[in-house]
Parts: sequence; structure tokens; C-alpha cells
Amino acid sequence: MSSEGKIVSVNVSVEKGTIKLPVESITIDDRGVVGDAHAGAWHRQVSVLGSDSIGSFIADTGRETKPGEFAENLTMSGIDLMKVAILDRLRIGEVELEISQIGKECHGDKCAIFREVGKCVMPKEGIFCRFVTGGEIRPGDAVEYIPRTLKIALITLSDRASAGEYTDRSGPRARQLIEEFFAPTRWREQIDSVILPDEADQLTDALNKAIADGVDVIFTLGGTGVGPRDIAPETVSAVCDKIVPGIMESIRLKYSANKPSVLLSRGVAGVAGLTQLYALPGSVRAVEEYLAEIFKTLEHTLFMLHGLDVH
Repeated sequence: MSSEGKIVSVNVSVEKGTIKLPVESITIDDRGVVGDAHAGAWHRQVSVLGSDSIGSFIADTGRETKPGEFAENLTMSGIDLMKVAILDRLRIGEVELEISQIGKECHGDKCAIFREVGKCVMPKEGIFCRFVTGGEIRPGDAVEYIPRTLKIALITLSDRASAGEYTDRSGPRARQLIEEFFAPTRWREQIDSVILPDEADQLTDALNKAIADGVDVIFTLGGTGVGPRDIAPETVSAVCDKIVPGIMESIRLKYSANKPSVLLSRGVAGVAGLTQLYALPGSVRAVEEYLAEIFKTLEHTLFMLHGLDVH
């Protein structure tokens, strides 16, 4: 996907529920587009649509459509907005915007174009952004697309595996499941793996470094039981700002009905700054079961940590 594009049109409306009209320039501040009806202290401050989407709409419907009629603030060319991800950024001169939502709920009969031709491209092909830095935007300005990589760390805890006495199977399986989970999404993940002995000091150092490096999600595998070398829950909890008990409680409840020993797992979930942390048991089967449940809330947790009210 091209990392460079161009602003085709900048558009403003003074009332909600109306089309936006092209203007010579717009100014972005911490509330979005100055003078636009949708500006405010929320995550959908600036709306963006690709000129290709408008062109395809015209070809499909025969309805001549101008920039702004889909209520987009920025009409843009050169960047495939169908492939961008939430938290990616767009830089336009001194302005920087963070992508905060992809698509929106269709307003149906409340939308003039939908009433006329029965379809609208903004719900599926438009994106929304929020302010990072402000400034002026004009037609013809260059747009730089800055993708964001989702960083994931896998830390296998095992004295024997770290000593080379046996091959870690849980780490590779977790990597496979994570890749499969993200494959149909727009996210671009980077997964880093390490094997450590069951030593609290080494794990603490690894966790603190990952958090400082901006890792988005950390999974520890192993060391969640009640044995003398099981140190993962205490160590992970100690670096968390908040514990999220419901996740692991739900998993233990679900699987303990058929396997009571699951109740002896002390796995924990929590957050530290913008980082999610999960301490999982170390067996391959447990990794499969726990990740299947964690995946259900992982993206929503990411949005919440970044202050995005995306439902």
C-alpha cells in the first residue's frame, strides 16, 4: 500500500445531518475541524474518504457526486483507506491525525444520498481520526501514511526449556494462534518470543523492558500453578497498574467443570499503562483454551487503553 497521498478537497458543514461543502482550507485543533459541526471532545473529530470510493460510487450508481457529499472533512487520493488500521496515523504538513474508527453505522433514510440511490460508501469505506497535532490543511497538500505495528511479546517460563533440556511447544503454538487471530483483521502484528527460567527477577526485568518499549500485549506461558517455582502470577501482578480479574475467573469457571484441576491455575490478567498483560498456564492445551477466551476482549481492551469509545 502506498504511504503517500494527496488532499483532493477539504470540506465543512455547520450543521449535523447535512453534506459538507468544499472550502479553501481548514484548521485542525484539539477539537477537530474548526467551525465544523462534528468538532468536539470525542474520537470522531475528522472524517476521511478516498476519492476512489467516490469514483466507484459514481460508476455504480450513475449519480454525479462531489467531495463532501458523504459528509467527509477530507477527500483524499493515493492511499488505500480500506487497508488502514485503528491507531495508524496520517501526517499532512504539521498536522498529524490518529485513525480512531473505521466505518460507521449507516443512518439509512436520514442520509440524503441513501434515500436517493439506496447506498452510501461512508459506513464501509470512510475512516475517522482524532487530533494529535494541529495546523492548516489545503487541497493539494501531501499526505503521509504512518502505519502502526501492534507489538506482542511471548515469554515462556520454564527451567528445563531455558536450559535446553526440552523444546518449548507452547510458545510456537501461541504464536500460531495469534497470527491466525489477526490474519483477517487490518492489524499488523510483530511477535517477539523469549524463554526464561522460573526466576522472578528475570521475568520482572523482561516485563518492565517490554512495557517501556511500548509492547501492546504480553503473554507469559507457564508458572501459574501452586508449585515452589511457580512465580508468574505474583510477578506479573506486581508490574500491573490494574488487575482485570473477570477474564481469568471466567476461563477457570468454564473449563473447571470438566477438569477440576483448572481451579489450581492462578493465571492473571492486568494492564500497565497502555500494555495488556496475561499470565497463562504453560501446556499447549491451556494456551489454546485461554487464548480463545482472551481474544474475545483483546481488541476492545486495546481501544479502552487508548481512550477510544469504539463499540
